[in-house]
Amino acid sequence: MYKQQIARINQVINAGPFVDNWESLANYQIPQWYQHAKFGIFSHFGPYTVPEFGHDWYVHGMYTDGDFINEHHKKTYGPITEYGYKYLVDIFKAEHFDAHAWIDLIKKSGARYYVPVAEHHDGFQMYESSISSWNSKHMGPKIDIIKELKEAAESQDIEFGVSTHRAEHWFFLSPGLECESDVHNSEYGDLYWPTKPKQEIGVDSILTKQYLEDWLVRTIEIIDKFKPRVLYFDFWIENPVFKPYTKKILAYYYNVMLKTYGDCGVVNYKHDGIAYGCAVRDMERGQFAEIQRDYWQACTSSTHGSWIYTKANEFKCSVDIIRTLIDIVSKNGNLLLNIGPKADGSICPEEQAILTDIGEWLEVNGEAIFNTHPWKVFGEGNANVKSGDFTEGTVVEYQCSDIRFTSRANIIYAMIMNPENKQSVFIKNFGLEKSELKKNNVIKHIEVLGGDDISSFERQDEQLSINFNRKMGIKPIVIKLELE
Repeated sequence: MYKQQIARINQVINAGPFVDNWESLANYQIPQWYQHAKFGIFSHFGPYTVPEFGHDWYVHGMYTDGDFINEHHKKTYGPITEYGYKYLVDIFKAEHFDAHAWIDLIKKSGARYYVPVAEHHDGFQMYESSISSWNSKHMGPKIDIIKELKEAAESQDIEFGVSTHRAEHWFFLSPGLECESDVHNSEYGDLYWPTKPKQEIGVDSILTKQYLEDWLVRTIEIIDKFKPRVLYFDFWIENPVFKPYTKKILAYYYNVMLKTYGDCGVVNYKHDGIAYGCAVRDMERGQFAEIQRDYWQACTSSTHGSWIYTKANEFKCSVDIIRTLIDIVSKNGNLLLNIGPKADGSICPEEQAILTDIGEWLEVNGEAIFNTHPWKVFGEGNANVKSGDFTEGTVVEYQCSDIRFTSRANIIYAMIMNPENKQSVFIKNFGLEKSELKKNNVIKHIEVLGGDDISSFERQDEQLSINFNRKMGIKPIVIKLELE
């Protein structure tokens, strides 16, 4: 089916320098721009956002008998034999979509890169495709959403990436096989295909060669069309049957990126989807508790639970997101923060406010985040996160004693996670004795970023004591130390 496309893919791979084996792919080097960027925006947008209900797995739930989404869908739209997912595609119009307005907001947030979902588990492509007519250019909005976002991002000097969740499409609509639904109708096969039961990940998982080749060719089409600086994969590619195709994608992508930009680009993956050292590990809704030797990324959403806009969304506090960003950067990582535009293409006021707040904080304190690297220790204090994916359920309660560090050359940034409205702080790691900052390091200059707030400071044996001329609020503040 894809003989010619695969022959061309192999030709690019064979020309090197990367070829499709782990030994070759282990020569991958993370681009410097990405390690300096620290903060990116993610977005989930497509027909599955039309109901503004449930979560981003709405399509799976709408076909699952007894699921609250199934009940909602039938009550709102009608029986799924007639009003299945194809109906949501028909009424998905994105009538208020404005790529430049989105990018203006992302720019305002301070983010340095942007990664929209090009194809979610639903199988509907958000760009014009030669592979399937079920895409946003030919149906629904009649707009190449990804193309317009890329052009707008480039006009604002924001690095542009894409996310593909296509792998999970194998099983995503499978509940529709177990009930009366339109999934059985071959007329919609190009959208619903292949619709197979989900299988456990393992060597015995059976995915057809046709499906795996389709996944390969779809991903290569995204690379060719958009040359994304970041290529993000969701889970399920850790299934061993994907590995030969994953290696081809990586080799092709790295070769194309080297030729186009002079660096390898960035591939994000979850769990053990890609061999260690061959791409950048992404931690979903979780973090690491310690500094990591290898660069990493955490992805989370501006809301608790859902990756899309719903009327029941509970939005996170912008201050908590800023603290999350600080903690991640102190441990050698990036934060990719998701927003969920409404189906009409607008971005809700709550998310606009969150991104604006983050941007205002970064406008003052960004030099402690961007272009930095971890210090000797990530921080001090009693509060810390749990390591692992999906560990963010409980908000970490930071106090004035909880501090995170970053550095650049002879400068150390100490970020007080919650000043607790106090007028003094104490940094143990900057004391003269038993600290990471040795006594022969002379503090040449000290300041609070964004203001002349320090009234006095003293470096004592056990700590550096800093007094302010005002109460410092609860948002993180940054103390900048310049050493001789």
